[in-house]
Amino acid sequence: MRTTKTISISLPPDMLKEAEKVAKEEGRTKSELVREALPQYMRAREWDDITAYGRARGRYRGRGCPAPH
Repeated sequence: MRTTKTISISLPPDMLKEAEKVAKEEGRTKSELVREALPQYMRAREWDDITAYGRARGRYRGRGCPAPH
């Protein structure tokens, strides 16, 4: 039994060309690139949610957020 599922995605031609170039340079498949990139995206999104919650809690408690330097 397979442990993966096949999906179909659409990419702009320039992005596909770049993905093919990177895959060839690194000796990997495009599927491997996507399998590596997607978890990184999901972790970044989760981190964005966590920091947004922290900022909201800080404002709620009257602490505000420090201005960027």
